[in-house]
Amino acid sequence: VQLVESGGGLVQSGGSLSLSCAASGFTFGNYDMNWLRQAPGKGTEWVSSISRGGTITDYTNSVKGRFTISRDNAKNTLYLQMNSLKPEDTAVYYCSVPSFGSRGQGTQVTVSS
Repeated sequence: VQLVESGGGLVQSGGSLSLSCAASGFTFGNYDMNWLRQAPGKGTEWVSSISRGGTITDYTNSVKGRFTISRDNAKNTLYLQMNSLKPEDTAVYYCSVPSFGSRGQGTQVTVSS
């Protein structure tokens, strides 16, 4: 299982970023996927989930209405569109396969006030 996140960066409060996660080494379309994040000095937080077919999504309350998870099974890629970013969204963001308990190396998102 290989998961490679990209798209992080530095953005001002209120800005947007789009994260991607390229998956390989498993049949991507057969598995639900998650986005997780870890802020400095804090534990890992679940952010969002999407079903294998992409029809069912869920979000932690703090990002509902601002973040959108999606996937392209033909491209083996998971996405997270993040709008109206806040300083408290600052974290390393990881994509994860909950069935395997695995995650990528992460991509840093920093939101300045």
